Order: sequence, then structure tokens, then C-alpha cells
Amino acid sequence: MDIAEVAKASGLPASTLRFYEEKGLIRSTGRNGLRRLFSANVIERLALISLGRSAGFSLDEIGEMFTAEGPDINRALLLAKADELDRTIEELASMRDGLRHAAVCKAPNHFECPKFLRLLRVAGKNRFRQPNKLKENKLKRGVQKS
Repeated sequence: MDIAEVAKASGLPASTLRFYEEKGLIRSTGRNGLRRLFSANVIERLALISLGRSAGFSLDEIGEMFTAEGPDINRALLLAKADELDRTIEELASMRDGLRHAAVCKAPNHFECPKFLRLLRVAGKNRFRQPNKLKENKLKRGVQKS
């Protein structure tokens, strides 16, 4: 498949495909004139990259999951990301509930509403995010690899 066919099949612009190739996430198999050629399994690999990006993995983290033999997905890293997503979901649900309350709150001023003040505290905490716990779990990769 040439790069235009891959772009059409994947929905990704050719510039993204070139960037992914530059990062080592995908490999072209050659060229047809100036166009890069890819094997048909590149679509599956791009889908895996897309899934990882949707789940919040960085391109570097995704790149570490690819070996010459194929994907080698770190299960400990997946569990850590799932835990991180759970925390994010809880924070977002709390924020959603606070916004809904603020929209109908009877207090004359939002700064007199305890729920709104809690929402502000949550928003303030999010400005100073803790270091990414996924990076710490990379150290465990060899120990918990399945």
C-alpha cells in the first residue's frame, strides 16, 4: 500500500504517517517513486497506536510496546493506565456534578456555595498534577511482564 492508500484507509494524514515513521512506530517497506510503501498490517498497527493515544498513552510509551516480532504489551502499564483513567473519571464526574449544581444553586453568590467552593479546590489541585505514575511502572516492566 502506498502512503496515500494508508492515509485513506486509516483516516490519518500523510504527515502523521511520516511522523510516526520518524518516531519508529511504523516502517515503510520501500518506495514507489517518491511515495512510501507500507505492508497491509500497518493498518492494524495504526489502530493500536490510535487505541493507545485514546487511552492517554504517549507515543513514546506506545513505541516501547512494539518490538521487531510485533506488539509486546506491558500488562502492568495497562493496569496503571486504567487506574489513572479511573481517577480522571472520578475527578471529571465530581466536576460535572459541581457545575450542574452551580448552574441551579440558589445562593446569591457562587462564592457562598460550599459545593462551588469544593469545585474550585478540585480545579486548583489539578493545576499541580503529580508526576506520571506510568513512568514509575516502567521500572517494573521486567518483573511483571506476562
